[in-house]
Amino acid sequence: MRLASVLVGFLLGLGAILLAWSRTPRGPKAAAAASRSAPQAGTQRWVAPPVGADDLTWLRRRALAIPVAGLGPEDLRDTFADAREGRRHEAIDLLAPRGTRVIAADDGIVVRLLTSSRGGRSVYQLDPSSTYCYLYAHLDRYVLRLREGLVLRKGETLGYVGSSGNASWRTPHLHFAVVKMGPEKAWGRGTALNPFALWVARSDAEPAARLPSR
Repeated sequence: MRLASVLVGFLLGLGAILLAWSRTPRGPKAAAAASRSAPQAGTQRWVAPPVGADDLTWLRRRALAIPVAGLGPEDLRDTFADAREGRRHEAIDLLAPRGTRVIAADDGIVVRLLTSSRGGRSVYQLDPSSTYCYLYAHLDRYVLRLREGLVLRKGETLGYVGSSGNASWRTPHLHFAVVKMGPEKAWGRGTALNPFALWVARSDAEPAARLPSR
């Protein structure tokens, strides 16, 4: 009887030790492994927002200004589907002499001034509904008063045509893109619409294409 009591006590003590060990944190590596294996709440795969005829209709009603001063519809060329370094262009190039004024295509707030190796000096502007983002790239320079948070009016000068970034210095131009943003409202991320179709009615102008995530 005495031996049995000792054995039962030993087993109960061992069980308590094992239970306590199982509840003890085992360091950052173990926690990280558990975190990687556990499903992350709230994470979702990003899906490009759909675009259609309603988007073009809405933007046409906004009567967007051609964003290079002095250019008319007859001066535009559809470069939306052209190849650029192994990818689709998904924008329109507006050729003009260096230093030509670049104007706001629409009313809206400047959300980002960015200089990059690809786009050079660039401006990201939202439309009044914060549904679409306008990108102006390869600028030679900004106007002095331009800053993030500034609300531009249609036709206001924001910069000047140039060839910054990966544009050839022989062909200064404005790279202009229109992107429909998703619900997260991230500038530069969404579905690109063909700006050419906003100013030139042509049946073979491609209406839209997906822009890769930023």
